[in-house]
Amino acid sequence: MNKLILETQISIDGYIADENGGTDWMIWNWGPNWNWDKDLQSYHTNLNKSANSILISSQMAQEGFNAHWKQVTQDPTDTRFEFANHIVNTNKFVASRTLTTETEIPGGWENVSILKGNLADEITKLKNQDNGDIIVYGGATLVSSLINADLIDEFHLITNPVALGQGLPIFQKQTNLKTVNSTPFKCGIIVNHYKK
Repeated sequence: MNKLILETQISIDGYIADENGGTDWMIWNWGPNWNWDKDLQSYHTNLNKSANSILISSQMAQEGFNAHWKQVTQDPTDTRFEFANHIVNTNKFVASRTLTTETEIPGGWENVSILKGNLADEITKLKNQDNGDIIVYGGATLVSSLINADLIDEFHLITNPVALGQGLPIFQKQTNLKTVNSTPFKCGIIVNHYKK
């Protein structure tokens, strides 16, 4: 069975964004200045490349996930090029009951499909296919729904050295996990890797 892998940035007190959805507290906020150290950049890129498909939220699709990474691939000297190139060329699934391929999204619908039915059923179908692992990038709503439905098999929590006090959590109930490892990086981030 394929694995559903979560990779997300998080604060030390368990939030993936502030109360308003802001992420400017992250050491790297997905922009052009990739100020993670080289080892963490490699970890992130290799994890992404280990997956054969990507699951994103409808909000991310509408905010320009595809367009953003397509733009990065226009410059082969960009340090994010290898990561971005894999994203652009990998099949992506958008979890949405309202979007259609007639809806205009930044970057278009190339290599993008919509999961319209019951999310748990759709993810279970994907996991049962012989298409490789799926990595999920999403906001608190999508990620917490996947966690609550017990669908995520691996967690790679990129823990930034900041406590927000309050914000958008992904864990809304007790979730027992098995620690695989905890790896500190020079830029101050610790990646905590867990399995179900």
